[in-house]
Amino acid sequence: MLKFLCCGWFLLISVSLFSQKNALPKLKTGSWTGNLQLAENVLLPFKFVISKTDKGLSYSVFNESEEIILTNPVYKKDTLTIEFPTFNSKLVLKPSKKKSLTGYWQNLNKGVNYKIPCTIKEGYNHRFENMKLYVSNTHLPSNFNGKWESTFEPTTADAYKAVGLFTQNSTSISGTFLTETGDYRFLDGTVVEDSLFLSCFDGSHAFLFTGKLSNDKIDGKFYSGKHWQTNWIATRNDLFELTHPDSLTHIVNSDPFTLTLKDLKGNDFTFPNEQYKGKVTIIQIMGTWCPNCMDETRYFKEMYATYHNQGLEIISVGYEVGNSFDEYAAKISTLKTRLNLDYTFLVGGSANKGLASEQFKMVNQIISFPTAIFIGKDGTVKKVHTGFNGPGTGQYYTDYVKETEAFIQELLKQ
Repeated sequence: MLKFLCCGWFLLISVSLFSQKNALPKLKTGSWTGNLQLAENVLLPFKFVISKTDKGLSYSVFNESEEIILTNPVYKKDTLTIEFPTFNSKLVLKPSKKKSLTGYWQNLNKGVNYKIPCTIKEGYNHRFENMKLYVSNTHLPSNFNGKWESTFEPTTADAYKAVGLFTQNSTSISGTFLTETGDYRFLDGTVVEDSLFLSCFDGSHAFLFTGKLSNDKIDGKFYSGKHWQTNWIATRNDLFELTHPDSLTHIVNSDPFTLTLKDLKGNDFTFPNEQYKGKVTIIQIMGTWCPNCMDETRYFKEMYATYHNQGLEIISVGYEVGNSFDEYAAKISTLKTRLNLDYTFLVGGSANKGLASEQFKMVNQIISFPTAIFIGKDGTVKKVHTGFNGPGTGQYYTDYVKETEAFIQELLKQ
């Protein structure tokens, strides 16, 4: 018989545990090595941890410093199903001889048939330890440490710039890529001779980056799940910066900001209204399926707790994967409950930047989830911030927090 215990958000993501009796084979606690089969001879490795609690076993996926505690574990018909919180995806696994789990990762946001084969085996040393297709480490590792001017989809009309930030310690490497619409979050991996291997698996995305260094230039490959791959190149450049995120999206007129949408219960909500009169307000354009949006949401929760009593309000507008208003509202409501968020949530509609642009006609366009619109006490827009560079970006995130809080403090004084 299975007993379920649902808990609040723990560390970075909410947790749900369960205890098993005469069901799931006894799996060894500790670190295990997972692999997603993105394509033939292309494996994305990740760290999987099984922990014992007084309520049974808990299951986590790690990406560098990020821990994702999986939820709603169910063992039925020799199959263990565990869900990623928020992102509408799950691992479906069958235990084999207590030392391995085999099955697939299913991302329901991409459809019921989007499944990637998955194998998880007992033991873990480093992320790419079992990647036999890579060369053996017979020479000193190349130096990837530092900041890199990067281009994805080079030589194509869709080429876009990024900042590669890598921290290397011998053969271990971590970091991320910043783009103008957000970052690729907590990447972790290994350097083997002149090649780097980085990956991230968070339940929404399965990212794998490979790259080879020659004459201070990296030529690489980027895999996103099983559905997309492209090339990337990079050169070391400590001075390179992207377009500032406050200048990508702008107001096309100076009229006071207005907005009419539905709240989570289907009632009409119009901004401004008496509740927001004379208040500093942030309008967050987001989706619960978007990891960068979730990073921003956790930060906004902290800021709201600090400045709400001084006159700060936040309105979050969700654009969701689904087929109806009820589905959209349910996903947003689940996030609101899991993160214990006290501010206002509205339903924008389907996860479509074109739709968001139509609804926010006061700006030139919405090019990213998330986008944050900062409104002063007089009801006019003071700035628009496109994308979000979260904790995985290190100093960029620290600087953003410092600058944003100084900006909010100044608006509250006006």
